[in-house]
Amino acid sequence: MTKADIVDNIAAATGLTKVETEAVVDGFLATVSGALKNGESIEIRGFGSFKVKMRKARMARNPRTGEEVFVHEHYVPVFKVSKELRNTVDQNLKAKE
Repeated sequence: MTKADIVDNIAAATGLTKVETEAVVDGFLATVSGALKNGESIEIRGFGSFKVKMRKARMARNPRTGEEVFVHEHYVPVFKVSKELRNTVDQNLKAKE
């Protein structure tokens, strides 16, 4: 599913125009990105949480050449799905089997 698909689904469900819906989706994504850039966490009940975690420095290996490469410590955004959403997805996909 792409961002355009999300905009189409929300526009159909709400009655808003696609332009208005795209502005809302863009605003949501900008808010999430901005909060993560500032090191803030975002929790959406029943969906999951977005956080920023520090990855420690380490030695890695270039898979193409096998050469060892040093990777500096860095921050990465992570998403943790809620237990409620995880269970719902599991049940729905099992029911389709």
